[in-house]
Amino acid sequence: MAKRPAKRRHAQGALNVEEFQRDDRRTRNLKVLDGGWQGQDAPSHAAGARDQSFIKNVRPKSKGQTALMEAIDTHALVLALGPAGTGKTYLAITKAVEALESGKVGRIVLSRPAVEAGESLGFLPGAMEDKLAPYLRPLYDALQDRLSPKRLKALMAEGLIEIAPVGFMRGRTLNNAFVVIDEAQNCTYGQIKMLLTRLGWNSTMVVTGDPAQTDLLPDLSGLHSVADKLDGVKNIAVCRLGEVDIVRHPLVASMLGVL
Repeated sequence: MAKRPAKRRHAQGALNVEEFQRDDRRTRNLKVLDGGWQGQDAPSHAAGARDQSFIKNVRPKSKGQTALMEAIDTHALVLALGPAGTGKTYLAITKAVEALESGKVGRIVLSRPAVEAGESLGFLPGAMEDKLAPYLRPLYDALQDRLSPKRLKALMAEGLIEIAPVGFMRGRTLNNAFVVIDEAQNCTYGQIKMLLTRLGWNSTMVVTGDPAQTDLLPDLSGLHSVADKLDGVKNIAVCRLGEVDIVRHPLVASMLGVL
């Protein structure tokens, strides 16, 4: 008898996540060049080697990240504002994958504005998915760090993980979903208002962005003003991360302090 589709099995509570994890247990040892930064979790027993397995226990590395993860667990709507490298997108997608695997939500919806970083690439070839792929690449990268390529492909094929541009979100109601709106600093006030009102029953929405790195014209980005207005509203959390929460290369924090 043919196997039931993964989406139907997930809805019936019969989806066994172990069936996709055969290749999740692989590890890759990547050699770090001399002088390269290995991060806080570099093993002391093997210089230059670090574990790159797909299955990871994600833990907050700063007070700001701790507050963000707790806010996602306790609020239906969370706005995460902070500079590059503070883990806003990564932590949001990590929580989304955990919610899907535990059965708390039925799907993950990831959205991102299709805005270039200061230069226009012109018309891109291919179908709609091909044209949008460069803009959505950061979301794929974060997902592949939490899921193996095989498992990610299977979940996306079954509709359990959906990646959509902001322009296609109008009129939708997102029930029983974990929604992540990434790079929200490139959305106007009207776009963010439209996205926030997509929130449906039994859903969680996390909006991430860095107001200091918008690619829109001055004063067009609506993230900062929306966050100020929603700060203090009951059941809505606004988390502001700073330079002390940056977990990328230490030079990132140093550069942002002077640029």
